[in-house]
Amino acid sequence: MIRKHNVRLGPWLRRLAPYAVGGVSVATLTAVAFYLEVHSTTAALLYLIVIVLMALRTGAAPSAVTAMLAYLGLDSFFTAPLFRPAMNQPLDVVAPIVFLTTAFTINRLAAKNRQSFQEIQALQDQLRLVMDTIPGLVWSELPNGSVEFLNQRWRDFLGASSTPVTDLRRNLPVHPAEADSLAEQWQQARMRGQAFETEVRVRRADGVYRRLRLHVVPAGEPGQVIKWYGLGTDIEDWRQAEESLAKLQSELALVSRRTLLGELAASIAHEINQPLAAIVTNGNACLRWLGAVPPNLPEARTTVMAIIRDGNRAAEIIARIRAMLSRTELKKTTFDLGAALVEVLSLIRNDLVRKGITIHTHLSPGIPAVFGDRVQCQQVVLNLLVNAVEALLPVTERRREIRLSAEPYGNGQVLVTVEDNGVGLGETHGANIFDAFYTTKPDGMGLGLAISRSIVENHGGRLWCVAGDSFGAKFQFTLMTEGSVGDGFANRVRG
Repeated sequence: MIRKHNVRLGPWLRRLAPYAVGGVSVATLTAVAFYLEVHSTTAALLYLIVIVLMALRTGAAPSAVTAMLAYLGLDSFFTAPLFRPAMNQPLDVVAPIVFLTTAFTINRLAAKNRQSFQEIQALQDQLRLVMDTIPGLVWSELPNGSVEFLNQRWRDFLGASSTPVTDLRRNLPVHPAEADSLAEQWQQARMRGQAFETEVRVRRADGVYRRLRLHVVPAGEPGQVIKWYGLGTDIEDWRQAEESLAKLQSELALVSRRTLLGELAASIAHEINQPLAAIVTNGNACLRWLGAVPPNLPEARTTVMAIIRDGNRAAEIIARIRAMLSRTELKKTTFDLGAALVEVLSLIRNDLVRKGITIHTHLSPGIPAVFGDRVQCQQVVLNLLVNAVEALLPVTERRREIRLSAEPYGNGQVLVTVEDNGVGLGETHGANIFDAFYTTKPDGMGLGLAISRSIVENHGGRLWCVAGDSFGAKFQFTLMTEGSVGDGFANRVRG
């Protein structure tokens, strides 16, 4: 029963405590000042200090009661007549007004200050909640590298919920192969006071390295950075999806190459038969020169050299065919585009002759070397040539012609053009020919041009189609030259 009674009295005691503190403070000050015989003005100032302190710490009512008690003490013990309140002195009139006004004003200011502090605290809590829930790794740090703020996603990523991270530059678990590069970029950015962006692998709390895109910006003027803000984005899943897409494109390209080479099987076989037949002919001739009496060794030596030449030519043809059919990783290097186009023409020339098609080739002198995968670039040209041949087959009223050209284009690019005077595409098909599975042929797969465009774009170029000068269609695409490939592009296209 006693415990319950104390519980009921607790709220009343808390409410009365400010009044008791004010009364005790005024009484103590009155006793000390009266004993020391201080002047009434000094006593009024001392009372005013007590009122200000009470107004800062308590509400309006306790501070008002304290002000009235201070007036009674001042009027009774420090102004005549003593020990009897009487408003017969100027201080007796001014004091209550000043005491009450001060208590009210200070109390209002303190209340507004407390409200402002609470609002600021609420905004800070809301901002922290936003930073903790934002889908990114957010942090801020001082110019000396010490971490000022690290959101919850960063702490969860690093496993630093219990152990605070004080310096991201030194404590960030970067992959050893990229740690020096990141440290150098960070140091240069700090010295210049400039923002920077980079991609780096960072070890997660479970020990798995994840690729992060870090974007760091300074706050303040250049040379007077007061703080650094950073945002990290986990792009590992996106990179894996990108690599899977590239692998799928490579698989589709392989299917396309095999389809094209299947259609050109007869032409390829004829191309191989030529050096083989020459080898047999030269072999028989060599036997005749050796069987002569006396043996004609100079002619035999010349014939053997011709056999070696034709054998090497057959081996080169077979090697090119195997390369186009092989499932190998992309090897993007610089290569001679003119020589690559000549190799493609050697594959398709006999088929052109058989179908009565004339091809005109124009390769500008001094074409710079291009950067990319030689076989894939050849595949694009071969696909465009096969499409041109198919567009020319219905033509009977004019000569069937194809123009293949390569020339410098713009800044650091080479333009390749395949133009025919066939039936053309028409307005209906022109806008959709590069879409996957869209085809104008009854037995077509609709993948050739889509794959070709993907290959060209993966090499940093562009593939498009326009109407021919008089008939047919003109397909053009660009490739990057060796000198125009910067570090960023080389990293992006590296197989």
